Amino acid sequence: MTKADIVNEISKNTGIEKVTVQKTVEAFMETVKDSLIKDKNVYLRGFGSFVIKKRAKKTARNISKNTTIIIPEHFIPSFKPAKSFVGKVKSNVKR
Repeated sequence: MTKADIVNEISKNTGIEKVTVQKTVEAFMETVKDSLIKDKNVYLRGFGSFVIKKRAKKTARNISKNTTIIIPEHFIPSFKPAKSFVGKVKSNVKR
């Protein structure tokens, strides 16, 4: 599902114009990004958490040059779904 699909679905379900829904979805995503950049986690009860994870410094190999490189410590954004969300997905998805 793409962002456009989400906008269409919300618009269809609520009756709100697509332009308004688009602005709202964009504002939500910008707010989450800005919060994570400021090192503030975002918690959405029943859905999940957007958090910053710390990756430790590690040694890696550049196989094309056969050299060792050091990857410094860094931070990455991450999403952790809520237990209730995971439970619903596990019980409803059929493959």
